Amino acid sequence: MDKMLNHSQSQTGLAGNTASVNEVMQLADRVIATGEGVSETEASQLASAPLDALKDAAERITRACASRKFDTCSIINGKSGRCPEDCKWCAQSAHYHSHIHEYPLVSSEKLSEAAEFSRSKGIGRFSIVTSGKRLKPDEVEQLCSSVRELAAKKDIKFCLSAGLLSEDDLKVFHEAGISRYHCNLESSPSFFGQLCTTHTQEEKISSLKAAMRAGLEICSGGIIGMGESLQQRIELAFTLRDLGVKSVPVNILSPIPGTPLESQPLISEEDVLRTIAVFRFILPDAFLRFAGGRARLSPQTTLEAYRIGINASIMGDMLTTAGADIDSDMDRIRAAGYDL
Repeated sequence: MDKMLNHSQSQTGLAGNTASVNEVMQLADRVIATGEGVSETEASQLASAPLDALKDAAERITRACASRKFDTCSIINGKSGRCPEDCKWCAQSAHYHSHIHEYPLVSSEKLSEAAEFSRSKGIGRFSIVTSGKRLKPDEVEQLCSSVRELAAKKDIKFCLSAGLLSEDDLKVFHEAGISRYHCNLESSPSFFGQLCTTHTQEEKISSLKAAMRAGLEICSGGIIGMGESLQQRIELAFTLRDLGVKSVPVNILSPIPGTPLESQPLISEEDVLRTIAVFRFILPDAFLRFAGGRARLSPQTTLEAYRIGINASIMGDMLTTAGADIDSDMDRIRAAGYDL
């Protein structure tokens, strides 16, 4: 954090608004030599650089700076639906009519069964995700009890995504066996207010900081393709860098019928790859984690994403949408040269 560059500081004197092929490679050389990401000005110039050069340079950074041990995780929808928040992308919001299953916290037995399935597939992390702004005190107690039981007998790391929890609750979960807390920022500070009005991004950031004080690792990323610009995606990446986030989920919007974004046009596979490449320049040593929506990508694009920056993934189904086949995913990850 103390080595972080000022967002607007340009260090290479790039001419114009677009980086040339040579300038892209020079920036990659500097990132590899220093281990520090580019400035926001430089990232903006990279955003419109020749795509092939951008991808090749991002691959060099990924190989030099990021882990070659692919980080796998799976998630379970531990509590579904009737969320009071009005996030426009989300099928679980009570404000919309998306026809999903609704249920309270799942039992310890169901959590155990899902965690064991993930472990048997060679997945390294198991994350419990709950709908709602935050858990109620009795839900915290119930879920902590389940986590203690799981952590005592399952050889897998446990993560939690449960909204805007207090530092005290986060400490209790850490003591129970949770090692990482997840709370997506979803989009840039300048765009988030157009997507949600019932809570602020500042509240999310406060929860992530509370999780760190509680001794937890943090995981936070966003959804691309919700109508934001590439510059706003860059803004998100720098917000994450400022927070010191090392696990960054990259979701691709899957427009869900019944939500306000149901008619949002799908972004192109080229746009997805460009975003991943620029993120790698900004976050050279982070785990860039494929998450929701990537199951629609072609096998070729998926392999290309692994090559240029993706070195982590949520495996299997997502919360309310189908994911990719786990065994096929594992084969592609190995084919891309990663260790599992």
